[in-house]
Amino acid sequence: MAQIQSPLPGTFYHKPSPDEAPFKTSGDPVAVGDTIGLIEVMKTFIEVKAEVDGTFGSYVAGDNAPVTAGEVLAELSD
Repeated sequence: MAQIQSPLPGTFYHKPSPDEAPFKTSGDPVAVGDTIGLIEVMKTFIEVKAEVDGTFGSYVAGDNAPVTAGEVLAELSD
């Protein structure tokens, strides 16, 4: 099981905006470079991208949750 970790501290979001669907749901294919979430730092949004291919398992960090650098955000299966 691969894990996607937060590259920096901030607030993690599963969706591009509150009225849209999450970037990924369980069972979705994930390719290197796919955006799986956003981290907000001081009103700036940084895309969190997958560094490995796999199948999306689940988000570990909650939507709109504070996260720290290195914290696991989501899990992928091979």
